[in-house]
This record gives sequence, C-alpha cells and structure tokens, in this order.
Amino acid sequence: MEIKGRFDHLNINVLNLERSIAFYHKALGLKEHHRKEAADGSFILVYLTDEQTGFLLELTWLRDRQESYELGDNETHLCFRVAGDYDKVRAYHKEMDCVCFENEEMGLYFINDPDDYWIEILPA
Repeated sequence: MEIKGRFDHLNINVLNLERSIAFYHKALGLKEHHRKEAADGSFILVYLTDEQTGFLLELTWLRDRQESYELGDNETHLCFRVAGDYDKVRAYHKEMDCVCFENEEMGLYFINDPDDYWIEILPA
C-alpha cells in the first residue's frame, strides 16, 4: 500500500500561551489561525499560520503544567525560511535577544522561543 499525504502541523507545548503567541508573531510574523479549548479548561490549543503555506504550528497549553518541559539536547527543531534581507532579520533577532546559536560558515542561525525551543533561520 502506498500512502499519499502532506505535512499538516507540528505541536510544541508551552507554559505561557500568550507570551508564546506574542513571540512567534514578533519574531516570525506568525498569526493565530484558530484555537481549540477544552470544555473543562484543562488545555488550549492555538494553531499559528504563516499565511503562505498550509503548515501550522500548534501551541499546546496545559492548565496543570507548572514546570518547564524537558527538551533534551534540543537537536529536534523547527526551520523557518525568511524573505527579505537576511542580515536585517538576523540583526532584528539579535535586538530581540533570542539568537542562541550562529554558524556563519553554514549561513544559518537559531533563535530560541520563551520555552527554549530552537528555530533554525534560513534565507528564502
């Protein structure tokens, strides 16, 4: 059997939903697409869009979670390609103080979000 499909979304869990929504909007221009809330208030799922692809970033907030998530060695990451002047975007991320790793030889850098997830930034 051959399965045909497409990527839909990636989930990450966050401790402060509003802080994370604000970060992804400011750092990458992502906007809320839709959300789902548990009837009992135990969780909220917010789906962010780049308004260009069908891919969504799902932020999951769990009411009872108080401690930071264990992210291991942070080898798993999201990659984001940015349009426009790549050096200006990198300078903007440095102003935001969210650049956590740079590899100029490879022409890339990473930013980290408020929960310390790493996002690789590449030019379009």
